[in-house]
Amino acid sequence: QVQLVESGGGLVQAGGSLRLSCAASGFTFSRSAMGWYRQAPGNGRELVARISSSDTTNYADSVKGRFAISRDNAKNTLYLQMNSLKPDDTAVYYCAAAPWSHDYWGQGTQVTVSS
Repeated sequence: QVQLVESGGGLVQAGGSLRLSCAASGFTFSRSAMGWYRQAPGNGRELVARISSSDTTNYADSVKGRFAISRDNAKNTLYLQMNSLKPDDTAVYYCAAAPWSHDYWGQGTQVTVSS
């Protein structure tokens, strides 16, 4: 049974930082591409960052230079370091794994950035 459990969200002031974590189980984490997505109220879900099994990364233009995705295969954990946060970053952040089907998504963690 695949499980993806996010943690680390919260309320932070603009300019602050947060680190999200995603604990994964039930599949071969080290061989899986992983990603962070977010959904703000009234908006669709959007890609924030992805990392391949070989550590190739890609980012949404809106977070480039501020966010960093990483993985620890020994701990089966995905991370998202978020710096210089802006109010527009307020959203529910989701962890997901290839093949990106319904079972391969976490429940999300709320990030709220106050101005």
